[in-house]
Amino acid sequence: MPSAVFELPDGAELVLDVPDDWSLMEAARRDGLEGIVAECGGGAICGTCHVQVDAAWFGRLDPPGMAEQALLEVVPERCPTSRLSCQVIMTPELDGIRLRVPSAQLEM
Repeated sequence: MPSAVFELPDGAELVLDVPDDWSLMEAARRDGLEGIVAECGGGAICGTCHVQVDAAWFGRLDPPGMAEQALLEVVPERCPTSRLSCQVIMTPELDGIRLRVPSAQLEM
């Protein structure tokens, strides 16, 4: 099973198994990963599952849609490799993807 490495705000790393075709947000919620709020449950309408994708992995992802781009404009700690984890779907090619969880998420 593919995995994803989440770096937490305190620098600790957690490796989560992520089934193919699951979003990274789904795996984070399943495992109770602190910092991924996911208020909307994966609908890309709340911005509370923001992650910063490691630059080495960012180019392997499908580009964000217009709704995701709009939300990324207002998330805390936005960076050039920011994505909503509900919109990053695991594939075998993403096995080992590295992400950073910001210290704050968008407040609803």
